[in-house]
Parts: sequence; structure tokens; C-alpha cells
Amino acid sequence: MAGPGDPPEGTPEGTPGGEDEYRSVVFDESFIRAARLQEYSAHERLADHAPAVRRRPARRRGGLSRQALALVVLIAVAFGTAVYMGLRTPYETQAARRTAEPLRMTVIPLSPQGAVPGAAEPESLFAHSPAAQFRIGAEGVPLPASRRTAHFSDSQVVAALTTAKEYIVHSSLYPEVLTGQQVRPVRSLIDADQLDQFDESFSHPAADGRHAPTGWLVRFDPALAQLADRKVRVQGTLQAAETDSSTLEVTADHTLVYALRPAGAAADAPASLFTVRRELQFRFDREDLRTHQLQLIVSYVQAGPLSCAEDSTNHLRPLLAGQTAKTGGPAGTDPYATGGVTALCGALATSAQPRV
Repeated sequence: MAGPGDPPEGTPEGTPGGEDEYRSVVFDESFIRAARLQEYSAHERLADHAPAVRRRPARRRGGLSRQALALVVLIAVAFGTAVYMGLRTPYETQAARRTAEPLRMTVIPLSPQGAVPGAAEPESLFAHSPAAQFRIGAEGVPLPASRRTAHFSDSQVVAALTTAKEYIVHSSLYPEVLTGQQVRPVRSLIDADQLDQFDESFSHPAADGRHAPTGWLVRFDPALAQLADRKVRVQGTLQAAETDSSTLEVTADHTLVYALRPAGAAADAPASLFTVRRELQFRFDREDLRTHQLQLIVSYVQAGPLSCAEDSTNHLRPLLAGQTAKTGGPAGTDPYATGGVTALCGALATSAQPRV
């Protein structure tokens, strides 16, 4: 039965106001809250409000959603970080870093005061010499306990000490270097700024305090001497210190003792000992630490037994078992001449030789 006011057959389909016309409209909570007009409640209409509805204040919408705002902030932070890292990168660029100083070197031959002692067995010579307690090879170049500095971490200090040790091993213990067959193992560790000086030292050796191969490494004249024992005895120290906020320096002081025989001699020919004292000063900037290279700043070398009359610039020309130093000494030095350096020569103490 139809309700009052409704046609007996119900509301015709398709007529305006029909139920189906608004069936698809959903008035959810968000729609209601967003309405700009709001009807007063029944209680409010009992008061003196003339209009039946009231206008709600417009809701303020932010210019950017939270996701968009977060994206903008993220992009700004990433851009700022990129700019900061570009300006304050921990490794200086090649253009900004300080140019390496040229190496200053001094090679002093030590002349024996008598005949050079010799023995058939190198072990016997070592056992009766000051090198009896020295370690063998790279074991004689131990790394000290390292500590970080004000501007360099522990790992950076260790890297500097390790590279300095490698240089000492490559330049004074490699048989190929000692016999003059190679220089590449040493050259590979040199800072690029010093390579021209290094290469010129070997292509045009000169006793000028800048271009002596024996200032860079230890090598014997292959026409005179050969190794009688590859077990070189070594003792010394390494120390690292920060000189400024961008520079580490490592100081090395090592004594190396070699057993030598005449070139081409039989294995039972008398051997003798040859001693080299090397005091080296290395410098590292942050680029050197990154590339595993170094700058050799000072090289002070004493070596013997040598004859002061022989040139020790290109090769060390050792005096071997039974030999004595030639009479005479370095060529005279003209105090009025400019340039060049004064030739130096020292005496090898008897106590530094093995007692045989």
C-alpha cells in the first residue's frame, strides 16, 4: 500500500526526484566536512538566528603536500652536501696542492784505515761484526706504534709509515736494485713532482747534491761486486709527525750491512762486509696518502769501505776483502767557485769492521 501523497503505483521510473536519481551520490564524512554551508541544529534554530544555514570558514590548504615538501627538503640537502663536498673534499686537487721540494742529498764515502777483512763464509763475518744482532731484510724495518695526529687519522699515519717502509725495502734490499738492473720499484713510489729529478739523476748523474743515483737508492757497481748473501742485515727506526694540517713527515734512520764478493768470483771466494747508513726524510700530503706515493726531501748517506778517490755518485764502488783505499782524496774544492757542493769523505772506524 502506497504512503500518503504517493501515487498508487509508486513513483514513476525516470521522473525527477525519483530515488534512482541520487542513488549513486555518496555523502561521506569528508564530503560533509568540506561543505561551505552548514544547517543550524534544531536547538540553534530555536534561538534568534534568522537564516536556516550558516557559512563555515574555508579550510586552509597548504601550498605543498607533506610528500612534496619532504621531496623539496631532500633535494636541497643533497644539493648542499654536493656543494660542500666539492669545496671541502679531503683530498686536495693537483692544482691546489703544494709542489714537492727537490731532494737534497749527501753521499759520504767512508775510507778504511787498513785492509778490508774477509772470510769465506758471510755468516762468520756477520757473527763477528756489530751487525750480529741485526734483523734480516724487511724485518729490520718494523713499523712503530702509530697514533693519530691533530689532522690525520690512525689509518693515514699507518699509510705514511707503510709507504716509507716500502721505499726503504725497495731501494736498499731488492737484489735487482742493488745490482743496478732496475729502478722501477723505487720510481713507482716517487711523487709525480719529483719524477723529473729522479729520471735526470739516472740519465745524467752529477755530484751536485741533487742528481746522484746513490742518493735515491743503494746500488753497487756490477763490474766490481756481487752479493755474497741476499740476507741483508738491517737495524733502524721510523718516526712520523705532523708538520701542519696538510702534511705528514716520516724520518727514517737505518743501518744496512751487505756481504759482497768480487764480480764473477766463485762461491768460495772471500767475502767482505759493506755498511750503509741512510737517514731519509719523507713528506706526505693527502694526495700522496691516496696514491700511495711519497716525497723524498732529504737523503743523508754514509757508506763504506769506499775509496775517497773513487766517484760514488752513480754506483757505490766498494773495496772488497784484502783491498785498501787508494791514496789521495776528493778533488780540491775552489771556495771562489759558485754552484756545486763540497766533496766529503770520512774514515771508517776499525770497530765497524768484522773481527776476523
